[in-house]
Amino acid sequence: MQQEPVVRLQGVSKIISSRSLVSDLTLDISPGQVFGFLGPNGAGKTTTIRMMVGLMSISKGDIFISGHSVKNEFEKAISQVGAIVENPEMYKFLTGYQNLVHFARMSPGVTKERIAETIERVGLAARIHDKVKTYSLGMRQRLGVAQAILHRPKLLVLDEPTNGLDPQGIRELRDYLRLLTREEGITVFVSSHLLSEMELMCDTVAIIQNGKLIDVRNLRDEQGSDALMEVAFEVNDGERAVQLMEGEAVNQGNVIVMSLSREQIPEVNAKLVREGVQVYGIRTVTRTLEDQFLQVTGGGGIE
Repeated sequence: MQQEPVVRLQGVSKIISSRSLVSDLTLDISPGQVFGFLGPNGAGKTTTIRMMVGLMSISKGDIFISGHSVKNEFEKAISQVGAIVENPEMYKFLTGYQNLVHFARMSPGVTKERIAETIERVGLAARIHDKVKTYSLGMRQRLGVAQAILHRPKLLVLDEPTNGLDPQGIRELRDYLRLLTREEGITVFVSSHLLSEMELMCDTVAIIQNGKLIDVRNLRDEQGSDALMEVAFEVNDGERAVQLMEGEAVNQGNVIVMSLSREQIPEVNAKLVREGVQVYGIRTVTRTLEDQFLQVTGGGGIE
């Protein structure tokens, strides 16, 4: 049975001074995953996030969070959300623990036990009683995530969370987000300009351009036996191999590339060998998220 989406965007548009920043955006986000949001410069990523968390009004359409309308039931909808838009804000002259206690007072039902559990979850136990002004950027980011998940939201929204982080900090953040989806059941909605990190971090990515959704890609689906994949055969005679495949293959310097299902790979290999073409190697051609992004956006820049 298919689960109801945690987030549903229905025909969402944002128009300012007759200029359309987001146009008729319709998207469902399933629970328990890290969902990436990608787009070239000015695509409307941050505008969409601001509408999701109530920092910007929705011109047309609506956004539903756990079934509650952001336009008509804002308090119920936003109670299910934890968010860091741009940089996490906190009192630097207080300790990390004092910041969490202060924030917990604004969220009913957050106990001392929950605060302690969250501190352990983000790996800040050793430094939680130090003042925030002594924290590195990565530690402040972790504290921001702890603050955002204290009230057990169903959705965590992060806008460019890796900005300014070093490679270790990015790796740690990626691991924490995966942990949150697995152990807390939180759905994470994240935008980032680091495509390689998004590929490692996300289960699904949506790509928008000029305010319109142009593609949604599941990065974790295992290919079934009937799914087509790009397969490369390294051979001794590329031209002969292409002729045998009757125009279904492309020769790339004695490496022929074809779109095949899993079952077709040994059939093609047997045919090539039977017709006297020597096959030195067979491999699938994996396109990176960057390759896919550039293909669907036409090479547009990334925020």
